[in-house]
Amino acid sequence: MKINGVEIIDTYAEAFPMWFSRIIITADDYDLANTAAVEATGFATSAIGCPCEAGIERKYLPEETPDKRPGVSIFICSARKNMRERVAERISQCILTAATASAFDGFPEALTRFSTRMHYFGDSYESGCVVGGRKCWKIPTMQGYYTGEETFGAVKGIAGGNFFIMGDSQKSALAGAMAAVKAFSNSEGIIAGFPGGIVASGSKVASKNYHFPMPASTNHRFCPALKDIISDSLVPEGVTSIYEIVINGLNEKVISEAMRKGILAAVREKGVMYISAGNYEGKLGTSNFHLHEILKDFS
Repeated sequence: MKINGVEIIDTYAEAFPMWFSRIIITADDYDLANTAAVEATGFATSAIGCPCEAGIERKYLPEETPDKRPGVSIFICSARKNMRERVAERISQCILTAATASAFDGFPEALTRFSTRMHYFGDSYESGCVVGGRKCWKIPTMQGYYTGEETFGAVKGIAGGNFFIMGDSQKSALAGAMAAVKAFSNSEGIIAGFPGGIVASGSKVASKNYHFPMPASTNHRFCPALKDIISDSLVPEGVTSIYEIVINGLNEKVISEAMRKGILAAVREKGVMYISAGNYEGKLGTSNFHLHEILKDFS
């Protein structure tokens, strides 16, 4: 399959289940809300080495938020047993501390629920209140008050949808990756939690050559620098740089749509030669995203 002269390799992305909480962060303006969102999603690229995975989902119009202020939603993704701790620490350290920010539950109908116990920060000076029909807490702070919810919902989602952008130069591969992320950014139901949504150092499980425990190591078969050194390279001829896009989403439909938008944007960039994807030969994930199937209407 080729689209705009770019070969789409016949392979698939392998993804796995994860739990998601959506936090709607509001503030006096979008810049302040986004600042809190960026802080709250830091150090959360991959569960391989981070406490959780997290990223910015989309902007919320004032009429969409409980307190009628501009908002930005984030996803925090983790194992179900760790969700309360992950959400509590990011709200308490990154949103409570952010100027004019508030946090509201983005899954109010979710059956799985937990409390962050945020009101205890008020040291008994806090008081209950209602914002937009929701039970909230009003906590006195040096700024004035922090107002927000402390009970949040969690739902099952999917982590690890991905595709690779292979270019004839680093500049062309990066241009393709940036175009891809721009194409699906601010979309309902998905995040791309790596820096700028782009992965420069894709990994594989464990290590091939070191004989001590490692959670991950460089994905050597997709390293262009190793193409003529190793026997099992998967780097096509002419490719000198590869970037990976990783997408977490609420379901297969939204991930497939984001992958489609991203790939179609990437192949329009000069110098992009191939699109591929990463999988573990069915050993890890339960959701497979076949590139040819996702793009069948565009070949």
